[in-house]
Amino acid sequence: MSELMGVADITTALMDLDGWQLTESGLRRTIESASFPAAIVLVQRVAQAAEHLDHHPDIDIRWRKVTYNCTTHSAGGVTELDVLLAREINRLAAPR
Repeated sequence: MSELMGVADITTALMDLDGWQLTESGLRRTIESASFPAAIVLVQRVAQAAEHLDHHPDIDIRWRKVTYNCTTHSAGGVTELDVLLAREINRLAAPR
């Protein structure tokens, strides 16, 4: 799962990853929550999922907006693990 994905494969994966985009540093999405505490609750849920997957995103918290960046540093780019983690973040961020 830690083999680098090609641009075509990443582009295909992005079709099913609402809100995500490919940047120089990986797959990125910013999620705005209703409040700062709600944003932190989501970060905590993402942290638990990332720990379970043993694959951790870079996270930038700016008040209610949290940016998640998924990349496999050891592989030097985007792998299937990043796509899997992005899908899980979307699932966790979906309205209940």
